[in-house]
Amino acid sequence: MKTSDRILQTIKRGGAITAKQLADQLDMTTMGARQHLQSLENEDLLRFEDVRVKIGRPTRYWSLTAKGHAQFSDHHGDLIVQLLDSVESVYGPSGVERILSDREQKTFHNYRVQLEPFASLQEKLAKLVALREADGYMAELLVTETGFLIIENHCPICKAASRTPSLCQSELSIFRELLSGLGDVKRVEHILQRHEHEYEHDDLRPYLHQNQAQNQDQNKNPDQAQKKRQRRCAYQVIPRI
Repeated sequence: MKTSDRILQTIKRGGAITAKQLADQLDMTTMGARQHLQSLENEDLLRFEDVRVKIGRPTRYWSLTAKGHAQFSDHHGDLIVQLLDSVESVYGPSGVERILSDREQKTFHNYRVQLEPFASLQEKLAKLVALREADGYMAELLVTETGFLIIENHCPICKAASRTPSLCQSELSIFRELLSGLGDVKRVEHILQRHEHEYEHDDLRPYLHQNQAQNQDQNKNPDQAQKKRQRRCAYQVIPRI
């Protein structure tokens, strides 16, 4: 993988980052990291923001632009949206719902077959996350005090989901059905929602922000830190006893 691609992927997964933090993560010099970041800014893939700190000079944080986000696969999003529009035009809203229902059933069956060999909830979740990663969701599994978190840093069907929000509900329904009897699933972050989230369970906060926390300066303004939060999907899974 090219260095520029590694940088974009690192920022996509972890959110805004400094040149020093990037250098540490990718095992390069800080000067080299700055040069790569500047080059990506010139291509309109990255932007920066200088954030005031309590002591010393402002800290420069780099994040993806809209063009930078667009470098990650959206599975021909515009074409899918056009097809959904055409289906609705010819067959009405019920036609779209029938297509989405068929997709949901096929996706569920595919996942269920591949999760079937695994007995425990954690094993099934690990396999599910691997499947989602392969499907382009940049997924990861975190273990929390109350259970598990599935984090999806990218949505390869984002344009289609923006056009037809029931796609997102379909994803949640698949997870719930796959894990029925083993765990309760709740979506606690949604990539399509631009507002900040308030979590019902404070114990989730350190896990939801742990990779961002690695990219935070201790002297950074906490209000600015909130603005750096990454847009993504997150699902809380609480085991059934």
